[in-house]
Amino acid sequence: MIYSARRRDPALGTAPRITGKASDTQLDMESADLERAVRYLREGGIVATPTDTLYGLAVDAFNRSAIERVFAVKGRPKDLALPVLVGDWNQVKRVAKNLPPQARTLAGSFWPGGLTLVLEKADDLPDQVTAEGQTVAVRMPDHPVPIHLTEGLGLPITGTSANISGGADLLSLTELTDHIGGLVDQVITAGPEPKGIASTVIDITGGEPKLLRQGVIPFESILEAWETGPR
Repeated sequence: MIYSARRRDPALGTAPRITGKASDTQLDMESADLERAVRYLREGGIVATPTDTLYGLAVDAFNRSAIERVFAVKGRPKDLALPVLVGDWNQVKRVAKNLPPQARTLAGSFWPGGLTLVLEKADDLPDQVTAEGQTVAVRMPDHPVPIHLTEGLGLPITGTSANISGGADLLSLTELTDHIGGLVDQVITAGPEPKGIASTVIDITGGEPKLLRQGVIPFESILEAWETGPR
């Protein structure tokens, strides 16, 4: 499989897509794998997917019963929120409201990629996603598979790590299949494996960026981009 990039939103950088010059049989198989995953998502299913950081558990972020399944599969406490993955800026606006101007600046600088923005939660986003809180963690991944899933579904998806809560991160397809394959509707095998480095998480709901977790993107770089944005 060949991976290339295409322009999605001029302010959001370049997101990857699946294309290329692999054999017709391989392309057909991987395309069918992804389309099957989209069908599962539409039906309230749960899919294990690679991302650019870690393997994730994807469901429709607006399907309450599917979200409950994620908590059950992970054994995750209900007071821990789930991050959300988006494919474009319109999907950001589906899950968040009252976006500060700098949010678009940071997205344009670091998306797709390893920056998670904590934003004010949209009113119709299920409370289970945010653990009854008023903020939501949002990211556009630099990986063709979750981008394809958000496009096919037409909605944001959950992006919580595909491991049992409190357990080690699963960094290979073999580990993923062995530990969680029997608990989900599908394990996606298409696409490159994750890089194994978590995203940087910042909260921008308070007027200035607040570092919640240092990850792949240095906080200093985020502050520099923030200062260049509109006020």
